[in-house]
Amino acid sequence: MKQFILVIMSLLTFSCSSKAQKPGMQSDKKILVAYFSCTGTTEKIAGAIAQAVNGKLYRITPAVAYTSADLNWNNKASRSSVEMADENSRPALGGETLNLKDYDVVFLGYPIWWDLCPRPVNTFLEKYDFSGKTVIPFATSGGSSITGSVKQLKALYPQIGWQAGRLCNGSAKQAGDWAKRVISVE
Repeated sequence: MKQFILVIMSLLTFSCSSKAQKPGMQSDKKILVAYFSCTGTTEKIAGAIAQAVNGKLYRITPAVAYTSADLNWNNKASRSSVEMADENSRPALGGETLNLKDYDVVFLGYPIWWDLCPRPVNTFLEKYDFSGKTVIPFATSGGSSITGSVKQLKALYPQIGWQAGRLCNGSAKQAGDWAKRVISVE
């Protein structure tokens, strides 16, 4: 009788442990980490998030790359200054085409420009259908918060299922840990 009980208990223990999630796997959802980055700062954070949540990394690529002169925010005639002054500016994108239907959750990363997301991010959001997707913004910045950009994104794209975003100015590890927590409660 004791052997029978031990066999049953062993089977129950094995059954329960086989259903536990593997370390590093927070969700069975398909995750995309889409990001726009010109200097590599946001790219580094995006890479850490993708690794932490086992997501696919996708770079939002402008058709014409930004030069350092284009990014000179002190020059009102620079490309980034002109684009950000025009709320209808939607720079063309290049890069690979994305099949967004393959994903449930999209982490969306960008640097803060003029308290907003850069215009290529708007082009990206308008190019694809985000119906039924959860979108989680994250940003990097030298001095701004993410609040203004998220507020504008929610106003411009109310049909998207937005979750709370985060400014990721700390270490890449901190960003990855945050992403794991977000996905585990998703």
